[in-house]
Amino acid sequence: MNNLYNFNVIDRKSFGLRPVTTRLKDNDPVYLPLNDKVMEEQASRCMSCGTTFCSFGCPLGNMISIWNDAISNNNWREAYDALSRTSNFPEFTSRICPALCEASCNLGVNHEPVSIREIEYATIEHAFKEGWVVPRLPKMKTNKRIAIIGSGPSGLAAADELAAVGHQCVVFERNLEPGGLMRYGIPNFKLEKEVIDRRIDLMKAAGIKFKLNCSVGEDVSSKDLLDEFDAMILTGGSTIPRDLKIEGRELDGVYYAVDYLENHIKRMSGVDTGNILIDAKDKNVLIIGGGDTGSDCIGTANRQGAKSVFQIEIMPKAPSERDASTPWPLYPRLNKVTSSHKEGCTQEWQINTKKILGTEKVEAVLLERVNWITVEGQNVIEPIADSAYELKIDLVLLAMGFISPQFEGMVESIGLELDHRGNLKTDAKYRTSVPTVFAAGDMRRGQSLVVHAIKEGREVAKNVDEFLMGETFIK
Repeated sequence: MNNLYNFNVIDRKSFGLRPVTTRLKDNDPVYLPLNDKVMEEQASRCMSCGTTFCSFGCPLGNMISIWNDAISNNNWREAYDALSRTSNFPEFTSRICPALCEASCNLGVNHEPVSIREIEYATIEHAFKEGWVVPRLPKMKTNKRIAIIGSGPSGLAAADELAAVGHQCVVFERNLEPGGLMRYGIPNFKLEKEVIDRRIDLMKAAGIKFKLNCSVGEDVSSKDLLDEFDAMILTGGSTIPRDLKIEGRELDGVYYAVDYLENHIKRMSGVDTGNILIDAKDKNVLIIGGGDTGSDCIGTANRQGAKSVFQIEIMPKAPSERDASTPWPLYPRLNKVTSSHKEGCTQEWQINTKKILGTEKVEAVLLERVNWITVEGQNVIEPIADSAYELKIDLVLLAMGFISPQFEGMVESIGLELDHRGNLKTDAKYRTSVPTVFAAGDMRRGQSLVVHAIKEGREVAKNVDEFLMGETFIK
């Protein structure tokens, strides 16, 4: 760094937000990136710590202080080279990762942490603009063929690594376009689909094949793939949402959040949804669940012209600042206020959904306030007396997370073992109970973050390469 004390004289500057009145009229990105000069100043806030907790906090082990130093000296190419050594898709993580690294930044102990995610965004976009991001062409071919089932971040990372060392990779995706939940589960205002397409084009140019609109276990036999390929990697995402089994669940107007988001994104993309329309226009919308998916539903509903948007969460409200339960350098448990929340939403915590009311369609929802108490060592909810109330609602979206990937068909036909959590059982080398079948991402670890999925994709690639070749040069 030119000046190791810049953190004392330069304040953190974050990306701006487009005005609410403007961004609600479209589905374009909500953020306004800063120019390269400002990002160079922001990178210079890094202290080049002897112990880089930020790198330890990042599942990918990104060499953050190295690329911060390079950018602070206007050496963007060096920064990109360092970033691309550990991260396959910085353009994804810099948009949708919750920045675990920033929570571990040493500066964050008593200052605003370095804006690592935004510097990563600036680095990869600068690299694309300069033409530095090119297909990873192998120096030789191995004639080994690998089937990768699922084109989410884990499957894409595995394919990217394995193709780079000469293996022929074929990625099977049951949807019309690759990307998994990044494609149809994350709104465009957070992750533009052109960003996914840009990377897929590079992967195709590197020789990776994509079999789209092809469901393994239905359109193609899992056993046929076992015979045709030298190895198979299962990287399907968690797609079975958690349900809410209460009276009125069957009424028209109650949907899983992921189905709602997928319907909106597909209609925006001109994809045939079979005349299925899930729209919030002129409706009172209730979102059950306080996570990122619920936040995405808020932003989408407001863009569709909802009359009002409510979000409820059964858990207590998290603190606004780091407390003793998550001391530095752990990722803090905080109340997350997203750009979507700022666009208009009424939030309530410690609310239990008792009943959905209506005849054929949703007309209202019966809610009650609860406290959390400890009974025999277990946290349980206790309804607050006389706290029940009705809320006039036309559309209910269930955003309570996912239970597991889909195992019917493909997994069952191969006869793979599951672990005690209901995920695919693997050994330390990501191998399942069938020797040539490996698993990574949500199918192996359960629902998680994109950055964890990319990490798992990189790790499974290393183990598959070693399995096929006897050794591996994948780092």
